Amino acid sequence: MLKKVLTVIGAMAILSAAHSQDSTKGTTTMTYSVDAYTRYDFAGKGNNYTSFTNSTNSFELGMASIRADHSFGKVSATLDLGFGKRAADISYNDINTSSTYSEGPSLAAIKQAFIAYQATSKVKFTLGKWATPIGQEVFDAYANRNYSMSYGFTYDPLFHTGLRADFTLGAKSGLMVAVANPTDFSTGITGTFNYSGNKMAVAQFFTGTKNDKVKGFLNFQGGPDSAGTKITQFDLVLNFVLSSKWGLNYDGTIKSMKPVGGSAKSWSSNAFYLNYDPTSKLGWTLRAEYFDDTKGATLYQPGATVFGSSVFATTLSANIHLSNLTIIPELRMDDAKDNIFAKSDGTPAKSATSFILAATYKF
Repeated sequence: MLKKVLTVIGAMAILSAAHSQDSTKGTTTMTYSVDAYTRYDFAGKGNNYTSFTNSTNSFELGMASIRADHSFGKVSATLDLGFGKRAADISYNDINTSSTYSEGPSLAAIKQAFIAYQATSKVKFTLGKWATPIGQEVFDAYANRNYSMSYGFTYDPLFHTGLRADFTLGAKSGLMVAVANPTDFSTGITGTFNYSGNKMAVAQFFTGTKNDKVKGFLNFQGGPDSAGTKITQFDLVLNFVLSSKWGLNYDGTIKSMKPVGGSAKSWSSNAFYLNYDPTSKLGWTLRAEYFDDTKGATLYQPGATVFGSSVFATTLSANIHLSNLTIIPELRMDDAKDNIFAKSDGTPAKSATSFILAATYKF
């Protein structure tokens, strides 16, 4: 596997160098990143219900990524590959069904792969697999200020595979509409299962002020998932630049799910991110999130933990920038309405505390 990975990376690097020297073939931009972390759970029982940090008192590789963006005239293409536990978690459906079809492992390494055509100055079409526009957080560690993920991110979609159209409505406004496979499926056909008849609608409207100090994104997804459960989700992201040192972000989402023959249930998340950057070398982010699953709606999400409770999670992260390297020490405290965590002796608990030391590198 490692030999295959090195071969792919080497081939992409050679192509990048070749294209950069020949302007008649367009331009190629390469982006590489890697992240790693260690997580200490004060109770020693794991107590983790969010994405990408499901470990206890061990050293872990997050993900090694290589991305190529190429454009020539009105056509562009992106290939974004990821290797490691984080990449496997992103493409969990491909991993979980890989035993039933041969393409599973190779699909799981593809975080994004799409081709775009700029039809006019205001209309662009994209076909392939692309990261979801829903939510404040993204699956590349270097692009987040907190290393651990929110509950909202964990139960939000991760990616879509389909056809999208982007429309420019003004200098700061735009609209995206898309039709895609069931959420987080790279393919509509896996072994003996055929989900090709189920399609999701995805949309985003965004706007902002002329000085970019206020931005807003209204996101939507709706339709049947792979099991036929009808999903309706609305998500609102707001970004505020308060000053040269202070910023505030908000991500609020509600997701309703109605299984075949069952009743509809919903969960919601409201997360605030307060950012403070006293210098270019140091930044702080305080994330406060209230996640409400008192109706047990996560029961309808494959592979999800059924809460039947609510959680208030507070996460304080420092970002120490040393050139391309960012070191992230992070303290997280989760307080639930019910006993969904465990104490060191194994007895139930309503709260949990953990510490993460992570590092990301982008080049």
